[in-house]
Amino acid sequence: MRIPQLPYSDQPRNKLIAQGARNLTDSELIALLLGKGSHQKNAKELAQELLVYSKNDLSRLFGTSQHNLTRFQGIGPAKASTLLAAFELGRRYSAHHPTQGKIIRNSRDVYRFAKRTFSLLTHEEFLILLLNNNNEILHAHRLSRGGITGTVADGRILFKLAFEYKATAIILCHNHPSGNPKPSEQDIRLTMNYRKFGKFIDLPILDHIIYSDFGYFSFADEGILDQE
Repeated sequence: MRIPQLPYSDQPRNKLIAQGARNLTDSELIALLLGKGSHQKNAKELAQELLVYSKNDLSRLFGTSQHNLTRFQGIGPAKASTLLAAFELGRRYSAHHPTQGKIIRNSRDVYRFAKRTFSLLTHEEFLILLLNNNNEILHAHRLSRGGITGTVADGRILFKLAFEYKATAIILCHNHPSGNPKPSEQDIRLTMNYRKFGKFIDLPILDHIIYSDFGYFSFADEGILDQE
């Protein structure tokens, strides 16, 4: 049955207009993005197929590639692009949620905050958190964007930003898309170099969090920042 043949109140667009977007199911919202289905399935059925594929886990669905989306009958490049654009807007909203004044008490707080930026990314990015004396975030800045296996963090830009925002401490964060948060030799070397310079100018590096969707590694918790 095609969507126009469904009862008026069950058609996603009419339901949204009458009840608001919050009252739509996940499949109904996805159906609106799809617009229409295929000859075999209407948009709601196609949306339900996507949810079954992702085991009803929206984070898993949001991480689906365009290639995998277009493997579903009824989803071509145009529909896949619409879905990916919606997924990315959702991720960006989460990443740009107001941050100023948020207090960082421990590595778990940093991990939760970093999840807004790093969740489901398939490439590496480097994020810095600039803090005041109360460990409140003054500014969060994406320092660099890299490839699948690495990214470069420019120390000159890092400390310049810290001075501009009058920060009194810095926390470094970057993600490992592989899912393994263990630091590489390069990660350790970069962190210790920044720590050494920060200590010299009385602008300490409090921690470096390596994020993965399955957990994280904290240089501070592991005692690495205490090593000379």
